[in-house]
Amino acid sequence: MKAPQVGFVSLGCPKALVDSERIITKLRSEGYEISANYDDADLVVVNTCGFIDSAVDESLESIGEAIAKNGKVIVTGCLGSRDNTIREKHPQVLEITGAHALEEVVGAVHKHLPQPHDPFISLVPPEGIKLTPRHYAYLKISEGCNHRCTFCIIPSMRGDLVSRPVNQVIAEAKRLADAGVKEILVISQDTSAYGVDLKYAEYEWQGEKVATRFTAMAKALGELGIWVRMHYVYPYPHVDDVIPLMAEGKILPYLDIPFQHASPRILKLMKRPASSQNNLERIQAWRAICPEITLRSTFIVGFPGETEAEFEELLDFLDQAQLDKAGAFKYSPVDGAVANQLPDPVPEEIKEQRLARFMAKQAEISAYRLQQKVGKRDFVIIDEVVEEGAVGRSRADAPEIDGQVFIDHATHLKVGDIVEVEFEEADEHDLWARLV
Repeated sequence: MKAPQVGFVSLGCPKALVDSERIITKLRSEGYEISANYDDADLVVVNTCGFIDSAVDESLESIGEAIAKNGKVIVTGCLGSRDNTIREKHPQVLEITGAHALEEVVGAVHKHLPQPHDPFISLVPPEGIKLTPRHYAYLKISEGCNHRCTFCIIPSMRGDLVSRPVNQVIAEAKRLADAGVKEILVISQDTSAYGVDLKYAEYEWQGEKVATRFTAMAKALGELGIWVRMHYVYPYPHVDDVIPLMAEGKILPYLDIPFQHASPRILKLMKRPASSQNNLERIQAWRAICPEITLRSTFIVGFPGETEAEFEELLDFLDQAQLDKAGAFKYSPVDGAVANQLPDPVPEEIKEQRLARFMAKQAEISAYRLQQKVGKRDFVIIDEVVEEGAVGRSRADAPEIDGQVFIDHATHLKVGDIVEVEFEEADEHDLWARLV
């Protein structure tokens, strides 16, 4: 008897991707097969994003495409919290669940596509089903967020912070490492708040007590002997404690910190922690401890009420901080966000202008900082081997969001190899290197 086929569309951030991996792992363990196309699938699951308007539009479009090409569609993910928005556009949808709703999604699949009987062998490897390449994986350590940033509706979609016990996190990371994963990317909505909801409870791991705390987790992961990269780290004071681990080579010297702005007034309107001056002092201290540290961040331009002077504050912050990598988004009203009610919205034309000025400024800084690497050596993980050579990422580059390293003629390398190179050329995003 042919196994039932489930098509799967995964949209949005890495946290959603991890949700997709868990759903697929569960379905495969029950004997379902995952179809690569709509035609062969008996039904389709669409894991949606609902963070900003463009993501909502993409999600609704993907749902519509799945309905048109297959007809039987189950919707999950962040947009699932807005049932009316989905039903209004696509009333044919079979079931709708919210984010991180594994059991609900699987239950919906059972309802509309009965579970196959008696799978005699395990259909799932120990590390589960991954949607990333074999050599790297996302490790989600918590769900939800305790912040109430005025531009964000994530807490209403994913709830307050719920941390995974640290022994579960480390065990998953070890399974991934044992399966050949070379790089783990730690993700959550607020990585540095990890464990606060559990009051930093201790759990046993390999005969020792480990606290469910950001720094303790980082230290434990640093013992696995693979690359560990930290994302979405709010600059709380205890973040300082992980910088020595980077200097020692335990975890990658890389921090992804969403600063969002530099103006004290705008940060207050956003309900964001910290101040630009404090952040600058912290950056200097981190670089003093670990000169190799790579700092990336994201910002919002055109937030309601943002004046030209406050935008200039942001540009001045970029000049002083000299962040290695930074991206920006135009403020986009999200249905349900408190910021929508703030006075003095910035005209769309000015938002566009400010975004262009921000990106031009950061491009100059990024190009300068990459140029400083020419003539120096670093390690690169190989993501792809093509006719011209190998394409990889240095310790300073996360997949899909940062730059690449091109190594000409290195066609003998394999995906997942970690090699030492010397950088020979650079532009504002990428590097060219030779094998050492």
